[in-house]
Amino acid sequence: MDNNNSNQNEIYDITIIGSGPAGLTAGIYTSRANLKTLLIAGKIWGGQLMLTTEVENYPGFPDGIMGPELMMAMRKQAEKYGTAMVDSNFSRANFSQKPFTIQTEDGKTFYSKSVIIATGADTRWLQIPGEQEKIGRGVSSCAPCDAPFYREKKVVVIGGGDSAMEEATVLTKFAKEVFIIHRREEFRASDIMLKRAMENPKINFIFNTAPIEVQGAQKVEGIKLVTDPKLTVKMAGEVENREVKPEDLGGKVISNDKNLTWELGVDGIFVAIGHIPNSSVFTNIEKDEKGFIKRFERTKTNIEGVFVAGDVHDSTYMQAVTAAGYGCEAALDVERYLEDLV
Repeated sequence: MDNNNSNQNEIYDITIIGSGPAGLTAGIYTSRANLKTLLIAGKIWGGQLMLTTEVENYPGFPDGIMGPELMMAMRKQAEKYGTAMVDSNFSRANFSQKPFTIQTEDGKTFYSKSVIIATGADTRWLQIPGEQEKIGRGVSSCAPCDAPFYREKKVVVIGGGDSAMEEATVLTKFAKEVFIIHRREEFRASDIMLKRAMENPKINFIFNTAPIEVQGAQKVEGIKLVTDPKLTVKMAGEVENREVKPEDLGGKVISNDKNLTWELGVDGIFVAIGHIPNSSVFTNIEKDEKGFIKRFERTKTNIEGVFVAGDVHDSTYMQAVTAAGYGCEAALDVERYLEDLV
């Protein structure tokens, strides 16, 4: 529910759009700095950590903490210091004149001297049967977050870019065996990242193959795949690619008509095919070719008074702790900006 402190007729010092670690951290800092702070949280608030089970790599929690519990604690902390929360979805903003005008989908209008965009980025999922219901139960998009849960397990990474190579490399510290599954034989990954993965004694490569179904009742038990034209692999420790049968990998053929359809028993599936920044609604904000918002001089965007924090601009790290750090950075930049206006 909305925090009762919000008032549409007020002019806020700062409006934060987004309620993940970046947005909530920014709210903690700006409200503690005695800046009148509004946070547009969204109907489904909290960012990607609300879809995460146990978080073991956020500082301060040696025994781990559930993702939703961590986000609730951040929200309570921001509210404690006076951040006004609105659980409505952001609709549009007018950055052409000040104070800025911010509107939500349910018809509310707010006015603000400055804005922090902290809308995050969504994982680009596979969109195949069995995937969505098993997120957090064997399906993941973050090896640094979840790799320790797969100690001595068999896992697959879906993708062919740098992020797939990074995910697989992290997983090798815990998993017994890692397969990178790629729909082609050529990779988008940089030479150095690909070489590092190719030389890793635990990483195997499956080429010309795409996932079509996540298998398992309550958790991931396997993955159904389709291969075209032939099943080619490069096994760890081998130099050359070679053609194999699914049975050679511990798999099972389902059909072999036009294409080879088969299944592979695995304990975890890591999706590494990219992220989609939640930036399309900001039409006058400059973005890169992938849609991530550009930063100019620390956290400033191309529009004076509009700042950015978190995964909506960060295509490299995408961790809760880095998002929180960017939220702190943006809040401090806003505080300096508002001081200079006086």
